[in-house]
Amino acid sequence: MTSHPGGSDHGGSPAEPRPLVCARCGTRAEEPPPVTWTCSVENGVRQYCCDTCAREKLRAIEGRLDPAWW
Repeated sequence: MTSHPGGSDHGGSPAEPRPLVCARCGTRAEEPPPVTWTCSVENGVRQYCCDTCAREKLRAIEGRLDPAWW
């Protein structure tokens, strides 16, 4: 028999959604991320960028420049 994580047989409670934070400006959003946000993986870590920051850095993002250049 299988059950979902956090079920009563595991003694835990369902995980609460944690707020996502823009890697550039710190803006918070609840999961799932808004469709206007971008997501990238930097050094194996998933990072989100809010729509405002994504618009400001669009050329760098499309050019796949390292975030240090942003």
